[in-house]
Amino acid sequence: MSTGIHPPEPRSSRLGIWGWMLFDWAAQPFFTVVTTFIFGPYLVSRMTEDPVAAQAAWSNMATISSLLIALLSPVLGAIADESGARKPWIAFFAAVKIASLSMLWFAVPGSPLVWPLLAMVLASLAAEFSIVFNDSMMPRLVSEKEVGRISNIAWGLGYLGGMLVLILVVALLAGNPTTGVTILGAEPLFGLDPAMGDDARVTGPLSALWYLVFILPMFLFTPDATPGLPLRRAVASGLKELAGTIGELRHRPALLRFLAARMLYQDGVNGLLILGGAFAAGMFGWATIEIGIYGIILNVVAVFSCIAAGWIDRLLGSRTVIIISLALLLVATVGIVSINPESALFGLLPLSSDDSGGLFGTAAEKAYILFGLLIGIAFGPVQASSRSFMARSVSLSESGRYFGIYALSGRATSFLATLSFSLATYATGSAHIGMGTLVVFLLAGLVLLIATPEPVGRPQDGAAR
Repeated sequence: MSTGIHPPEPRSSRLGIWGWMLFDWAAQPFFTVVTTFIFGPYLVSRMTEDPVAAQAAWSNMATISSLLIALLSPVLGAIADESGARKPWIAFFAAVKIASLSMLWFAVPGSPLVWPLLAMVLASLAAEFSIVFNDSMMPRLVSEKEVGRISNIAWGLGYLGGMLVLILVVALLAGNPTTGVTILGAEPLFGLDPAMGDDARVTGPLSALWYLVFILPMFLFTPDATPGLPLRRAVASGLKELAGTIGELRHRPALLRFLAARMLYQDGVNGLLILGGAFAAGMFGWATIEIGIYGIILNVVAVFSCIAAGWIDRLLGSRTVIIISLALLLVATVGIVSINPESALFGLLPLSSDDSGGLFGTAAEKAYILFGLLIGIAFGPVQASSRSFMARSVSLSESGRYFGIYALSGRATSFLATLSFSLATYATGSAHIGMGTLVVFLLAGLVLLIATPEPVGRPQDGAAR
């Protein structure tokens, strides 16, 4: 038995809960403007002259990051349960993330890809490890009944924060490579030069600054677990507890089935988030403005869908929200893979290739955005309600190691999704076939989740052993 189990703390104040939810607000711009919509597509389509090779390199970066996250998250979560406090860990990884994001400013066109890719690996590791510790704080803050609603609201706040930073970039910082002015017709702030990729490179330092400012309320107002074992003893005890927890999962078949399902469907979700923006940029030649507006559209939809999903989660349960979301993501993924500049639905629907000259001027681009709206509706709730499903399934004293295993389930095979994309793209020369491999992961996860029951109540400390 663990010697580092702590008694449950009282539920947090409203200010403490808002401080915790603002973590998602602080963290999301990294995923929105750096990984998905601005810097990632820039690295693929503008930093190098070979977009297919660059997209494969970006996918390889995601594969390496996912593998390291999968290996280390359960270990860190188990150690956190024994050491007690989560905030010192979050602070350490915040420093790594902020420093790594700041280095992206130096990724000028024509420079070696290895350095920004290395910075992205470090930033991704720090971001995901921080999420493990932040997520494991949630069961202590709110009741089991409210956990789904709070999780979805926090996720919606994250998308709102990411959207605001994206709007800032598109409206004030990103100039058209041809005209040099922003979508508002003004010169980019700070004299940023789109020809040098300044509009995309600045997203690294900007996301770092945003994160630094908005994680402060969590540190100031959200209660942490009480201190437990000293670090050295916490490491030894945590590793022992982790081994016991993995063995214990055999006696919790519903939770094991959920984690296996999430391992599969989260691979597909991660692939869509990491590769979707770069896929569109490569197919349509979108620059920062087009990618940014596409991202804004998706995030506006995501904010409202998370709020609605929070109430559905509260009334019908997390499992229902996840199943609906996965069905929508499957339709969306098949839809975007079916599009090329001349047709949709795998050639069954011919499209005019005429360009009206405005934003998203071709019929194929408009069709892509329609399917993208389904992604916007689904990709927030599927992750937020997965988090609340997990929070309802574990006791407070085991939340750290189980959320570490939860992170493992989201990353253990996620390198397979991006690796499948890379191998299929290399083998065929087609990013469409690469993106099509994501359907396998989404569908397999959905089938397994359908056979998984809804959590019936959070275990009490000691009851799960």
